[in-house]
Formats: sequence, C-alpha cells, structure tokens
Amino acid sequence: MPRPDPADARLDGLRRRLKGLAYGGDYNPEQWPAATWREDVSLMREAGVNLVTVGVWSWGQLEPRPGHYEFGWLDEVMDLLAEAGVGVDLATPTAAPPSWLAHEQPETLPVDGEGRRIAFGSRCQYCQSSPVFRYHAARITERLAERYAGHPALAMWHIGNEYGGFGCHCPASVAHFRRWLADRYSTVDALNEAWGTAFWGQRYDSFDHIGTPAPRSRLISGPNPGQLLDFQRFCDAAALECYIAERDIVRRHSPELPITTNFMGSFKHLDYWRWAAEEDVVSLDIYAGPLDPDGPALAAYNFDLMRSLRGGKPWLMLESATGNNLTDGRNYARPAGQLRVRSLQAVARGADSVMFFQWRASRAGAERYHSAMVPHGGTRTRTWREVTALGRDVARLGEVAGDANDQADVAIVWDWENWWAVEGPDHPSNDLRLSDRLMDHYRPLWDANIAVDFVGPRDELGGYRLLVVPNLYLVDDVGADNLTAYVRAGGHLLMSYFSGIVDEFDRVRPGGHPGAFRDLLGIDIDDFSPLPPGDSRSLHYAGYSGTATDWQDIIDLVGAEPLATYTDGELKGGSAATRHRLGNGTATYLGTSPDRETLRRLLLDIVGDAGVAPVLDTPQGVEAVRRGAYLFLLNHTADEATVDLGALPHQAVDLLGADTQPAVTDGLHLPPFGVAVLHDTPGVES
Repeated sequence: MPRPDPADARLDGLRRRLKGLAYGGDYNPEQWPAATWREDVSLMREAGVNLVTVGVWSWGQLEPRPGHYEFGWLDEVMDLLAEAGVGVDLATPTAAPPSWLAHEQPETLPVDGEGRRIAFGSRCQYCQSSPVFRYHAARITERLAERYAGHPALAMWHIGNEYGGFGCHCPASVAHFRRWLADRYSTVDALNEAWGTAFWGQRYDSFDHIGTPAPRSRLISGPNPGQLLDFQRFCDAAALECYIAERDIVRRHSPELPITTNFMGSFKHLDYWRWAAEEDVVSLDIYAGPLDPDGPALAAYNFDLMRSLRGGKPWLMLESATGNNLTDGRNYARPAGQLRVRSLQAVARGADSVMFFQWRASRAGAERYHSAMVPHGGTRTRTWREVTALGRDVARLGEVAGDANDQADVAIVWDWENWWAVEGPDHPSNDLRLSDRLMDHYRPLWDANIAVDFVGPRDELGGYRLLVVPNLYLVDDVGADNLTAYVRAGGHLLMSYFSGIVDEFDRVRPGGHPGAFRDLLGIDIDDFSPLPPGDSRSLHYAGYSGTATDWQDIIDLVGAEPLATYTDGELKGGSAATRHRLGNGTATYLGTSPDRETLRRLLLDIVGDAGVAPVLDTPQGVEAVRRGAYLFLLNHTADEATVDLGALPHQAVDLLGADTQPAVTDGLHLPPFGVAVLHDTPGVES
C-alpha cells in the first residue's frame, strides 16, 4: 500500500478549521491606519471571509533596521483576525527585501546579463544565489515562525511570493552555477560532451572557466544551446533552494500546518512539477482578462494544470481579480455578474478556495488601480455587492471541499524543460510559442466539455484513452519509450510537429527526424519547411477544406497513412497529417499548424475513436465539469442558456438554487453568467 501523505492530514485540518472552502484574499494592513483594521474585520464578517494572506510585503515593517524587530502591529492584526474567526495564511516576507539590505549589502541585488546591477525600487530585487540574502531571509523567517507558530489565527504558511527564477549574472550566481554544473556532470569532460563544445571550439578545461550565458554583442554569435538550457535549469533550482530553506524553518515550528507558495499557472521560468512535490498544496494566482474571448478556456487550462501537479488533489486559488487586472494597456471592467462564474469555475476544476488580490484597494503604489474586494468606492459599489453575494455562494458549496475531480480520459503532455528548449534560439523557426500551440490543442477539448489532465512524458499513462502531445521537441529516452509503450498497449496519441528532435541535453538525435518517434509515428521527415509570416497553404481533411500556417514538415510515409493533405503549394498532394497503427494503438501526427476549425474536427474525431465522451452536451459557451459527485454548469456568456439534463440518470439538487425549489429535472435554465452546482440524488428517477 502507498504510504500516507502527511500533506493530506494537514489539509484536512485546514478544511475543518475553515468549515469548507476558503474565501478571502491578500490583506495588507500595513498600508492602512489601525482604525481601518477594525473596519476591515467587520466587513470581512459581512462578506463571509474566512482566510486572508498576510505579510507578503511586510519585511521592512517587521525589521525596519537590521536585527531590530517591530512585531507589535502584526500582533494586533493577528489578534483581531483571530477574534473574528478569520484564519491567516501567513507569508514569509522575503519577496520584498527592505531598502536597508539593498543599501548596506548591494551584492544582494541582481545583475542582468549586460552586467548592470538592478537598483532597489520595485519588488523581488534580490539575487537568489546570494548567501547574504539567504542569511537575512532565513533570519526574518525564523523570527516570524518563532513568534506566530502557536497563534490562534495562523491557519497555514505562505512562503515568499510568486517566485520568478530569473537569472542573475553576479559573481555569486556564476560561482553557484559552476557548483551546480559540477554536481550535475561530475567531470568537465561529461559537460563538454553534453554541450557539444567541440563546435566553435568552446571546449572547457575546468568548471571554473564557465560563466553564465549572458547576451552577446551583435558582433559575436549567440551562446551554446546546452549552456542556455542548463542555466534555465539552474535558475529554477536556485529559486527552489530559497523556497525549501524557508519552508523547512516554518515546518520546524508548525509541523501540523500546510505550507504553500503561489504559482503563476503556465509560467515559463519554473518547473512546477518539481515545485509541487515540495509543498503541501498547489496554489495559483490567475488573471484571465474579463473581455478576452479565450479567457474562460485559458483559466480552465491553468486550473487543470494546477490540479494535475499533485496527481489530481484539490488546490488553492490564492489570487484572482474582482475586476481590473492591470495586465494590459487598457484594463477593462468586469461585466456585471461575470465575477461569480469565473470564480466558481476554479472550484469546479478542483480549487478549495476563491481568493483575490487584494482585500482593500490601495491608494498608492504600482497597483493602486488594481481591483479589490473593497474598491476605492467602498461598500456602495457593484463590486462589493457581488463580493458579498459570492461569499454566500462559496459558503453554500462548503461540502465540495476536499472532493477530487475524477481522472480524465484525456491527458496533455506538459514538460517545462521542453518549453525552455523548444523556444531556444537558432531553430528552423524562432516564432514557435509552446503555450499558444498548447492552447490550440486544449481549446477544442474545453469547448466540447472533454475533461483533461496534464502529465509529464515519464508519468504513468495507462489510465488514459487519449494522449495529446503538442510540440515535444525535447524528450529523453525514458519519456520517449514511455509514450511508445502507451500506444503499443492500445492507447490513442496525437502528436504535433517539431517533436522528438533532441535529447535531454538539446542535442539533435541521430538518424533523421522525428528522432525519438520515427517508429512510433511511421514517418521520416525529410526537412522542416516553416512558412513565411502571414503566408498559408490549403489543406484537405475528411471532406473539409482548411488552411495551414507557420510550419510544414516534408513527410515521407514509412508505414503511416495520410490523414490530411496539402492542396496547393510546393507540397501539394503531400501529407499534412498522418496516422500510424502500432501494436494495439494508434498514433496521429500533425505536421503543421492548421486553422482552428480543422484542428477541432481532427481532434474530436480522434476523441471519438478513443471512446472518450463529453461530460455533457451543452450550448456554446456553457461549460460542464464533474468534481466528484458534483456537476458544475457554468454559463460564460451574457445570454440566457438552457441545458438539457435528460442524460443524467437521477434527479439532481442545485446547491446554489432557491431553497424552496432546489430540485432540477430535465431542463436547467441558466441566466447570463449563471452557475448551477448539481448534486446527484440516487434512487430518485428524473
């Protein structure tokens, strides 16, 4: 039997304490006078808030001078929250080093690739390899943990904030990179082999000769791709070291409490598979644009990714926006009513919380126009009315907390190291953006209410009917063999172009393309033929005429059969997509970027061949998601919609419905941005 995960017990304790789902947001009382704190606590009760994140930016207030601590204000805030029954997700404040540290220890500031030291004046201006920064970060964390470990308000720990993993090029970072490389390769000869330093005469005689891959002058060519990839791995590892050091400090003082740090979804610079394994619960900050037509799909994809990082276990949405996001040149107001559906979409896809940045809108600072639970206009605003109504909804869904979404029938392969490599320099096309290509594959599944998990190429795959593999450029032998074995055993697989090309060191696999997947796909790729920007070719798939853009593979069939063909251009009559039967399974290959409709048709045909069924057929814009015994129906449109529930085996109860008439039978009416959460009632025929 598998060993029990201690994190599960810690999270069960959190759910019992909160009596269900968490509701609240980032609370920054240091921005306000003490009189406002009492008003805040009163309004939190009114809104149904039961958890707030405190202290993220408070290092300078807690330690205004080196070694001099002022905890009195935080004591008062913690006491007020405890009296109100509001739990605290207490942050270590190390994402915002104080000005005295930058002034007295300037070596803690990061250095960019051109040798310029980044000055104090924003946030996260620290070198994650700096031993001086790490010493001071550990010291403030120790003091915080000693003081508040037994405080009745403390519900969980929040380490740092939105770790970035961005590279620093200072002497401490260079020395740290060299040590990391020596640990990874043991010998410099092994490094030379991995990086292919025989090219351009880059061979190293010592680890001490290696620097960071800083930008080069236009008169000098670019850095070694293997060095670039390893530097990205190193930056990720260095950031994780900082997190683990602080985590271990608070764990010593509060072994019974869950620990997290907030992820940023499909964020390129950190390998969240590795990070998730080091925390008790995955947490997410998400800011999908309120008017972005892809907003609901983009949010769903991030929610599914977060849920997948710890094997389908519930996760926490720690930050989202009640309105304006401050992410674009024009930051639009959220349409009336949309806050509810966007927030409960996270719960549908596994979140045990609905939380926002931030509780009260700031008067000053870079995010003074970012939306908040309490806007500048206070309680007379539409936002406040929607926030308090949402708090009631979250409370009514308390029984959902802890329930896990069932494993999906479809999985998408997602690998951060591949992302770093596929978007590296000097490729046949430097315009390939993996997150865009991934959304191309995810969007049709979301539109069709097909549940999706995310997996790594080495993960156990046997429980999935269909595996979708967008642009897996970098893969090691174990991952490649795992995908091939999945198909041989009867799985269905869809793989898109520029896959299997390099090994884990970013070295081109010998024998021609698609390298690791030639036998799996039954093809040879004679050459890559990217299309000029804005250019397209016509293609034909299953009676439908579509277009191809961005990329073309020149494909020779070696056992595969054509599935889609080009109808014009130099490759007219050639294969744009192929199908290959291997063992008991089928592998489909897509050698171009087709238009959305063509890809939708092809992907859903494969879904049908794999025997995958949607959660429920719904009108366009209405999302259906299963979370355990609960069926969430979410209308993302500004129009009314009616969902046919005739396929459900039993009568259902809407947890958000009117108390006098909660039962739902054949048809369900959803108003604009409406949500229903149906709980099956077995034994009662519909």
